[in-house]
Amino acid sequence: MQRIRATKIFPYLLTNSTKSFTAKSSHLIPLLPNRSSLAPFSRVSLAFAKETMSKNQVDLLKADEDLHGGVCVELKEPMDSQEFSIRLSASLSQWRLQDKKGVWIKLPISQSNLVEAAVKEGFKYHHAEPDYLMLVKWIPEIADTLPANASHRVGIGAFVMNDNREVLVVQEKNGKFKDLGVWKYPTGVVNEGEDICDAAVREVKEETGVDTEFVEVLAFRQSHMSFFNKSDMFFVCMLKPQSFEIQKQVVEIADAKWMPVAEYAAQPFIQNHELFSLVSKICLAKTDSNYSGFSGRATTSSSGKTTHLYFNHQYCDNILSLDISH
Repeated sequence: MQRIRATKIFPYLLTNSTKSFTAKSSHLIPLLPNRSSLAPFSRVSLAFAKETMSKNQVDLLKADEDLHGGVCVELKEPMDSQEFSIRLSASLSQWRLQDKKGVWIKLPISQSNLVEAAVKEGFKYHHAEPDYLMLVKWIPEIADTLPANASHRVGIGAFVMNDNREVLVVQEKNGKFKDLGVWKYPTGVVNEGEDICDAAVREVKEETGVDTEFVEVLAFRQSHMSFFNKSDMFFVCMLKPQSFEIQKQVVEIADAKWMPVAEYAAQPFIQNHELFSLVSKICLAKTDSNYSGFSGRATTSSSGKTTHLYFNHQYCDNILSLDISH
């Protein structure tokens, strides 16, 4: 375990001391100076110094280097706030000497008692999840380039139409459409680690019980100051029904049915709201003309992870056959 001299936290301990040094674990550790040499300091400071120096060394917090000149600390073992405060202060001194930039501390919810000590050292909240809190501090005296918390939420709307030109629609029990009598496409939020195409299929199944197959993304929109003031990305997806019997979700859905597409588009709410009207027209253009959206193609990222790239499938064959090596 890495250790640092306590004098990096209490440099005044060497100021007037004439005592000798002893070696331990390859570090030179000063012996505690006499009481008179610490006269300018309060009894509290003296007691604190004694307690610290009695250990001779301070264990640095275990940290992993990130790819951007910073370090990441993930606390897993229980620790009281006083010990954490001492070790964090020592660690920060060491990281400054090493010209580290950002310091990330991942605190499990079981160690929320350490938040105050970190905040006193200049750490700020970055984000939180159900089981941990992430704190961050920028060390150098230059512009802070740490990335902000996630800025967007991603949602989907599912356009599902059968061979009778009927679209699958729902009425919601909760939210802004509650009790308005508005029929709308099934919608929902994409889960962490979930692809857009899979989220659309899942949401339709959850809300209506209908099995579907993803076809393509017809359109998407971006809005701001949405959920908890974050931005929002919403993808309108076309899906092909694989079953037709409806079993609506009891908790969130008041009703669900197959509705003639012309009747859906004629709803006053759709007609009076430009965004909904445009989406309706785009969906009809897909079924009545040669409008082409974005199909998903599974591919591999530079890190080896499987991901989906969405592009206009109308030119798919031409794109895939292009030789870009020249």
